Amino acid sequence: MTAVELTRFKAARRDDLLAARPAMLADFAADRKGFRSARLVQLANDEWLDIVEWETSEDYAASSAKGPNLPGIAAFFAAIDSLVVAEEGVLSPFA
Repeated sequence: MTAVELTRFKAARRDDLLAARPAMLADFAADRKGFRSARLVQLANDEWLDIVEWETSEDYAASSAKGPNLPGIAAFFAAIDSLVVAEEGVLSPFA
């Protein structure tokens, strides 16, 4: 089943965050086994929700263990002020 990473964070530097996003996605596609897609949602009060789909829960765990190992990923993470919550779920077959 498809694993879903839900990460809510604060980032006041909107322009920096959005400028770093394409390189982060390219690095994920090149370096993260099982990466399927990612959607970024802007919420109120400088909060954001990143919804990332992985082929398996193991792929998500392996990605998390790598951290910001490439420049595009590091630049995106650097634009984040603080983590609010990170959760993992499974995509419903009835989505």
